[in-house]
Amino acid sequence: MRGCSSTRREALRRLNYIEGHLHGVRRMIEAGQPCVDVVKQTYAVRRAVVRLQALILENHLRGRVFTGIREGREDAVIDELIDLCGLAGR
Repeated sequence: MRGCSSTRREALRRLNYIEGHLHGVRRMIEAGQPCVDVVKQTYAVRRAVVRLQALILENHLRGRVFTGIREGREDAVIDELIDLCGLAGR
């Protein structure tokens, strides 16, 4: 991930949170915790992943997309964004 080092640090901080939460979910399943409690924790993980994706996408839009358009690579930038939109719709 290129770009601002503060964005990279924030992304890594969020990844640490997600990893910790996932380990907690694993422990809950191993301990036989109620399904409802486990599902609630998986929702928290999913929200954290969505926030991480938003952070990374914002960094991409403000950096590479802006630079690509300024350098005359509009078609490549648009194709890349279309691909990302396709992934998001799955």
